Amino acid sequence: MKTQHYIQGQWTDGKGEGSPILDSITGEHFTSVTTEGLDVASILQYGRDKGNTLRKMTFQERGNMLKALAMYLTKKKQAFYELSYRTGATKIDSWIDIEGGFGNLFANASLRKLFPNQSYHVEGDPIDLSKGGRFMAHHIMVPREGVAVHINAFNFPVWGMLEKCAVNWMAGMPAVVLPAPQTSYLTEAVVREIIASGILPEGSLQLISGTARNILDTVQSQDVVTFTGSAVTGRKLKNHPRLMEESVPFTMEADSLNASILGEDAVPGTPEFDLFIKEVRNEMTVKCGQKCTAIRRIIVPEKLVEDVQIALGKALDKVTIGDPRLKEVRMGSLVNDAQRKSVIEQVNKIAKTAEIVYGNLSEVETIGADSKKGAFLKPILLREDNPLVNEAAHITEAFGPVSTIMPYKSLEEAITLSKMGRGSLVSSIITNDNKIAKEYTINAASHHGRILILNRESAKQSTGHGSPLPNLIHGGPGRAGGGEEMGGLRGVKHYLQRCAIQGSPTTLTEVTGIYQPMADYKETEKHPFAYHWEDIEPGMSLKTHRRTITDTDIINFGNITWDHFYAHTDITSLEGSIFEKRTAHGYFIISAAAGLFVYPNKGPVAANYGLEECRFLRPIYHNDTVYVRLTCKQKIDRDSRGTELPSGIVKWYVEVFDTEDELVAIATILTMVQKKQTVFVEMTSENIPEYLSKLTSDTKPKWGILTPQHMIEHLEMTYKIASGELQDFEVATPEKYLEKTFESLYNYEKFPKNTNFPMLEKDTLDALSHPDLETAKSKLLEAREEYIAFFKENPDVKLKNIVFGDLNKFEWYLLERKHLNHHFEQFNLKD
Repeated sequence: MKTQHYIQGQWTDGKGEGSPILDSITGEHFTSVTTEGLDVASILQYGRDKGNTLRKMTFQERGNMLKALAMYLTKKKQAFYELSYRTGATKIDSWIDIEGGFGNLFANASLRKLFPNQSYHVEGDPIDLSKGGRFMAHHIMVPREGVAVHINAFNFPVWGMLEKCAVNWMAGMPAVVLPAPQTSYLTEAVVREIIASGILPEGSLQLISGTARNILDTVQSQDVVTFTGSAVTGRKLKNHPRLMEESVPFTMEADSLNASILGEDAVPGTPEFDLFIKEVRNEMTVKCGQKCTAIRRIIVPEKLVEDVQIALGKALDKVTIGDPRLKEVRMGSLVNDAQRKSVIEQVNKIAKTAEIVYGNLSEVETIGADSKKGAFLKPILLREDNPLVNEAAHITEAFGPVSTIMPYKSLEEAITLSKMGRGSLVSSIITNDNKIAKEYTINAASHHGRILILNRESAKQSTGHGSPLPNLIHGGPGRAGGGEEMGGLRGVKHYLQRCAIQGSPTTLTEVTGIYQPMADYKETEKHPFAYHWEDIEPGMSLKTHRRTITDTDIINFGNITWDHFYAHTDITSLEGSIFEKRTAHGYFIISAAAGLFVYPNKGPVAANYGLEECRFLRPIYHNDTVYVRLTCKQKIDRDSRGTELPSGIVKWYVEVFDTEDELVAIATILTMVQKKQTVFVEMTSENIPEYLSKLTSDTKPKWGILTPQHMIEHLEMTYKIASGELQDFEVATPEKYLEKTFESLYNYEKFPKNTNFPMLEKDTLDALSHPDLETAKSKLLEAREEYIAFFKENPDVKLKNIVFGDLNKFEWYLLERKHLNHHFEQFNLKD
């Protein structure tokens, strides 16, 4: 059996027998890996060509795609766990890899809320390049038109792929993933499910299972290359001539000698001492120490070395080793015997000056596994008493359950020791003294990509020393590679090309999709608040009538708000101030502006969503007259949530002018604006009979087992429930799902096909109540009239529904609309 590749739209084998891959626990040969015969240049070009579909998607579409993929994979996760055990990973190790990878998809999906509703990003603020404001600049960021080539390490075959792909997919760039051969079979299993889901556009993901040594030979300037692995291999790749010739961005995340520092205040008996021991033990043993973020150097106050050594020894004694499928096992194995031998070799290098104080390199007791067949190794703790002189522990990484204790005399010395690793992905300091924390962090930050400050206050919610997070950068200087992966918006921008654009405000408004000050206004036929979200455009504008601010207005506003600042209330104190007369409150100006531009009638604007920007450019005095120009600045899509009808956010640019047309105040306000409902046909007393007339006893459903008459009688029953005639039942939806189920009435999504109605036995049909279809139609219409009459007489009543719980009149209307559309579509009545 071979681990396959997914390339150019199909699954394929490499040529030849390939290299054998063994089960890390049993030593069984169960698959092989070969990349022989693959046309790498064609694979990369296929991704570039097919990537246009992904590039044209908006950020919202890409984000929802990632969310859907994460939900899909979560349902399939158990099969991945079974395969992950072969890598030597325990259930906890696998959870970090598998569900941590899915978590990256979820986290990056949420970034869609920070991007515009378009395929490209507008970065930063506009830049005025002229005195009159008619020539300006902005920056846009568009998807690069190449492929993201990800060369990954063996230790996280799922997380390593998804933490990178989530970011490049969010940016609109396809990926070619090369997992390390040792664990590529687990990556392959996840990719099979991703492809089977059909969620990604074809070409968005290709998989080369194993090492393709010529992968960089044909990369192009629009491509991006990322590497995770050893610093030695990373440096070789980084110097590939093709990368230099084409100026291909290269991000390297390499192994590093990460340090954890115990603060001088964290003596035995303090919570911080216990946290330190626990953190070090976890970082030594999780994934059998095969983590690029693991603690390799344990830097502790000189007087506490013995205490730490004893406490760590006791903690490590509790670590059981063996078959990771067993609940009692806390640490599995290394990935293979070659890795075990490599770790032993590196430990021996460190041990030339350091002493092994816990564990040994030749003996290990295992539970449920043969220690001779699997790649097992007992945790190894070394002690380097002269770390300022002996550098082996600072430059030699044993990529396994290995760490070295070293003393420091002062915090300054601890900082020096931490820097001797020549750049790391992460460092941590465990202290309850914030002055110590500050001094270490500020002085050590130049050499570490991330610093965790851990104490009793943050411990319960801390994600730990070794956990990179998708909204933070992951990378580090020097030996760690000098790159930065992930990091929220920062990570996505790595796959976008930044371009400065110059032009008039009106032109740049059209290009960016964001209204630029001084651009031409777009006058509208109706008030802007009378339009649905889809019909609003940046630049759409309204000029209001005028209002004169009176002395009484200012006094009344002060009395209502209790804002009695002297400029508003004590005109005898104005001498030496910037004010000449009684001055209107700035927030009164904004409130008065709202009074001028707000549309009073009920319409698509559902709510005021907030105030983002507010500036008062000059004082407004009593008897001054102002007017407002309200202009759509930007539209931002948002997900439906709770009991809200689907809506988007509109940012409105508010300009307040005086009678001389001088700008006196600006603000950006946000409103929640409802979207058009275009999914469902509104069901009325006029069109329902028309649809029913198309239904005959011979009409066949597009799905399900209902006959035409069964469907009609089912609808009649739901109207009887809605009018209160049938209420002798219990809500069938479990309590924990009821809220989400109820909220689904408010969205514009169709009911799933083949949904089982709780009052009916699954895959069976009830006996019919009426003699024929026409009688059933008539009874249905009668039941609907009774439902309408009931709520006309009882508009405030709530009646329970068996699926959605208690519903009011409006919610029964939402259900009726969805329900009738569902069944009329089932029988092709709307065509």
